[in-house]
Amino acid sequence: MEITVNNQPLTLDGPSSVSQLLTAVLQVPGTGIAVAVNQAIVSKSDWPEHVLRQGDQVVLIKATQGG
Repeated sequence: MEITVNNQPLTLDGPSSVSQLLTAVLQVPGTGIAVAVNQAIVSKSDWPEHVLRQGDQVVLIKATQGG
C-alpha cells in the first residue's frame, strides 16, 4: 500500500493504524507531535483506530519551542 508522509512516498506491507505507522514504521515517539491525514487532524486518542488507506497523505507536525 502506498501512502505519502510529509511529501515522501512510503510503501506499507499492509493495513496500518496511525499508531503503528509512528511506532513500528517511522520509529517516532508519540509525544510532541500532531498528525493530519488528508489535511484533517487526527486526535491522539484516535490514532490506534484510525487505519490508513491507499493514497492517504499524512503530515507529521512537531511542536517546537523558541522565541
